[in-house]
Amino acid sequence: MSQNAGNRGAEEETILNAGSSLGEAALSSVRRTVAGPESEIRKWRRLFDANAIEVNGERYLDKDSFITAVAPTASFTKIRADQYAILFSVADQSSRKLVSWDDFTVFQTLLKRPDADYLIAFKFFDVDGSGTIDFNEFKNVFASTLSPDALPFNFDCDWVKLHLGKRDGTHVLGYNEFTQLMKGLQDERLRQGFKYLDSNQDGFITADQFKRIILELEGHKLSDTILERLPTLCALSPGGKISYSEVVAFHNVIKSMDMVERVIREATSKSKDGRISQDDFLNYSARATRYGLFSPMEASIIFHFAGRGDGRQRLTLLDFGQLLDPQWQPPIDSAKPTTTVKSIFETIAEMQNQRSTVVGQLLYKNSLDCVQKVFRNEGLVGFYRGIGPQLIGVAPEKAIKLTVNDFIRTNVSDPETGRIKLGWELVAGGSAGACQVIFTNPLEIVKIRLQVQGELGGIKRGAGHIIKELGLFGLYRGASACLLRDIPFSAIYFTAYSHLKKDVFHEGYNDKRLHFTETLAAAAIAGMPAAYLTTPADVVKTRLQVEARKGESNYKGLLDAFRKILREEGPRALFKGGPARVIRSSPQFGFTLLAYEQLHHLFPYPWAEQPKKIDTMFTKVPDDLSMIRARNALKILLDV
Repeated sequence: MSQNAGNRGAEEETILNAGSSLGEAALSSVRRTVAGPESEIRKWRRLFDANAIEVNGERYLDKDSFITAVAPTASFTKIRADQYAILFSVADQSSRKLVSWDDFTVFQTLLKRPDADYLIAFKFFDVDGSGTIDFNEFKNVFASTLSPDALPFNFDCDWVKLHLGKRDGTHVLGYNEFTQLMKGLQDERLRQGFKYLDSNQDGFITADQFKRIILELEGHKLSDTILERLPTLCALSPGGKISYSEVVAFHNVIKSMDMVERVIREATSKSKDGRISQDDFLNYSARATRYGLFSPMEASIIFHFAGRGDGRQRLTLLDFGQLLDPQWQPPIDSAKPTTTVKSIFETIAEMQNQRSTVVGQLLYKNSLDCVQKVFRNEGLVGFYRGIGPQLIGVAPEKAIKLTVNDFIRTNVSDPETGRIKLGWELVAGGSAGACQVIFTNPLEIVKIRLQVQGELGGIKRGAGHIIKELGLFGLYRGASACLLRDIPFSAIYFTAYSHLKKDVFHEGYNDKRLHFTETLAAAAIAGMPAAYLTTPADVVKTRLQVEARKGESNYKGLLDAFRKILREEGPRALFKGGPARVIRSSPQFGFTLLAYEQLHHLFPYPWAEQPKKIDTMFTKVPDDLSMIRARNALKILLDV
C-alpha cells in the first residue's frame, strides 16, 4: 500500500512538473510577444547558443554547427549545405578549427555590409590578412581549388597581368580591383578552357568538350535536365560542333539569368495566351531595357533548351522552368450575410413593379423616393419583407453559380498557362447563371410577392400561402425572363471579375496572391456593369411575377411584356431600379466572392489540380539578408 502511495505521489509530481513546464513555456511565449522584435545581438547570441558545442569549458561552433547556423533554411540553387564549410575558414580568424562567440559576432557584422559577398571572397584569398592580395596568394588559393582533372588555368596570361597592379615592385590586388577580377574570372576561364580543348585551333569544339567546360564552370547553376541536354547545342549550327560564339552566348545567358527570368515572366504575363515566341522575347527585352540585352543567338539558345530542341515553339512560363530553376525536376506524367442588402431588394422590386399607366400618379418617382415612402408607410420592417426565402435560397443559389463557373473554367483552361479564351469565359459565366435559375426563380417570385404586399394593402400573406397558391409550375412563372437576366449577368460578372484580378491587381504575377481588400474591390467593381446592364431583364421578370392590380397592364409573356413596357412607358422604364441594383449587387457580390475565395483556398475542389509554378527568388519571400549575402559570397567562391 505504501508502494502504491509512493507511485501515486511520483505520478502527481510528474504531472505537476509537466504543468509547470507548460506554464513556463506559455509565459515565455507571452514575454517574447510583449518584448517586441529581437535585437540583432540577441538574435546572434540565440543562434550561436543553439548550435554551439562545449570545448574545454568554452562554447564554440565547429564546422558542422557553423553550417547549421549560417546556411539558409531554403535555397533556390543547387548549393548544398555542406558547401557552406568554405565560409568557415573566413569566420575562423584564429585558424583553430573553431569559431568563438567573438568570431561569430565579427562574421555576422561582416554580413551586414552591402558588399559582404565580395568582401568575404576577398578575405578568403587574403591569406596573410594584409588587406591586399599579391600574385602568389591569388595563384596559390585559386590553384588549391582546382581538382587534378580540371581544365588548366594559365596564371601568366595577359588577363591576369592587366588586373594586377604593382606596389613596391610586387604585383598586388586591392579590394576594389579584386572585385572586378572576380567578375571577369569566369569569362577568362571559359576562354582558356575553349582554347585548351580546341586542339586544331579551328574555332570549334565537340559537344562533349562543351559539356565539360560548363559542368566545371557553371554546373551548380543549372538543372540536371539542362546539364544532360548540353550536347544538343551542336544542333543549332551545321557540322555537329559548337563554336566559340555559341559557348560565349550560352555563358552570357547563364550570367544574365536573373534578367532572363524577369523578361520571360513579364512577357508571358502580358501575352494574351500566356505563351511567347523567340521574337516576342527579343521584342519585350528591347522595350524593357535601355539597350538590346540579348543577341539573337542568345535568344535562340534560351528557346532551344526551353523548347526541348524546337526553338520555334511558343512557350509558356512552365516550359522555361528547367532553365530558370537549378533544382527543377521533370514533372510526373455557403450561406453568406444577406441582411445588409435585403432592404435594397425591397426597393428594387417596388420600383420595377410600379406602372406608369395606372390611373393616378406614380407611387415612386425614383429610388430615393421609394425608400422614403416605404419607410413612412411600412416602417423598418417593410425593408426586410421577404427575407425568409432570401436566406433559404441564397446558399444553394450561390453554391451552384460559383461551382459551375469554376468547374467549366477549370476544364476549358489551358493546362500549362491556366489561361482561358474570352468566349469560354462568357460560356462558363453564362452557364453558371442558367443553372442557378432552378433555385433563383421560385425564390424571386415568393420574395417579390411578399415585398409588394405593402402596395396592395389587405391581409399580409406568408411565404407558405404564396407557394400553395402558385403551385409547382407557378413558381417558375417568368423563368424565361430570369434566364434572360441571370445568364448575361453571370457572363459579364465572372469575366469582369477574372480580368480585374489578373489585369488590374496582377493576381498570379510572380505568384502574387491578392490581399482581401483587392479581392473585395475586384468583386465589387465587377458587379456594377453586370447589375446595371441586365436591369431591363429584371424589370420584365418582376412584372411577369407580380400580380397586376386593377388598371394595370397584363402581360402574356416575355416579348409581350417587353413590347408593352416599351410602348406604354418608354425605354427609361426598362432601367427602373438600375442604380439600386448596382448599390445592392456590388457589395453583395463583393463580400460573397471574398468569402468564397477564402474558403476555396482552404477547401479546394476535389477535381481542381494545383497550378504548376516555378519557384525562384522572384516568387518567394527571401531569407534573412545576412544569409542571402552568405549565399552570394559562396556563389562567388564556387565559381572559382
